[in-house]
Amino acid sequence: MATNKHAAQNSQGIQTLLEAEKDAAKIVQQSRQYRLQRLKDARLEASREIDEYRQAKEAEFRSFEASHAGVTSNAQTAVDKETSVKLRGITDAYEANKDMVVKKLLDRVLLIKPELHRNLKRAGGAESQ
Repeated sequence: MATNKHAAQNSQGIQTLLEAEKDAAKIVQQSRQYRLQRLKDARLEASREIDEYRQAKEAEFRSFEASHAGVTSNAQTAVDKETSVKLRGITDAYEANKDMVVKKLLDRVLLIKPELHRNLKRAGGAESQ
């Protein structure tokens, strides 16, 4: 009987150990699930924060672009005005001076002074001496 009692106690001790092992496995499994859920939650939160940051930066860029678009158009208007003034000045100078330039060109082209070439003069001067 002593062995039966001892065997029963061993059996009960083994059973207690098996139950404790099952409980430990459940706790480990719950910890894994909890950790996985926390990782998923962290990913979702990070994704939300990234989207919010992206939207804020896009709004900031649109605001910056809108505020500087007027400056660009004003600069373009100023450049266009300056270009038209300079072009008008060049056109006026052309109109005012074109007749005089044509006359000077024609005078130069039509001005003929017949004279002997300088080498010919030297050769002729050497023979007379």
